Amino acid sequence: QVQLGESGGGLVQAGDSLRLSCAASGRTFSTYGMGWFRQAPGKERKLVAAISSSGSRTYYAASLEGRFTISREYGKNTVYLRMNSLKLEDTAVYYCAASGDYGLALSLAAYKYWGQGTQVTVSS
Repeated sequence: QVQLGESGGGLVQAGDSLRLSCAASGRTFSTYGMGWFRQAPGKERKLVAAISSSGSRTYYAASLEGRFTISREYGKNTVYLRMNSLKLEDTAVYYCAASGDYGLALSLAAYKYWGQGTQVTVSS
């Protein structure tokens, strides 16, 4: 069992940067692929970025245009999402998730454990 807790969300202006953190419980953190999803009001939850258990492979949604970076820190059992040059359309609830496998998980169904989410609001 893995428990996840996100933090770092908030209200920012367009063009600002923000770093989200996801703290994971349990000793098996290093064995799970991790991902960040987001869900805007009235829209489906979508994968933003993913990282393999070793951290050697990452994935980003093409629409991000290289503005986001996912990373993980094993000593702190934490996954981060660094978001730069934020846009209005980045406004959403951001969720951290852990898959049940070592590799890079690219589908929502591949993720077994979810955090409660953290709100990110970008204003003009």
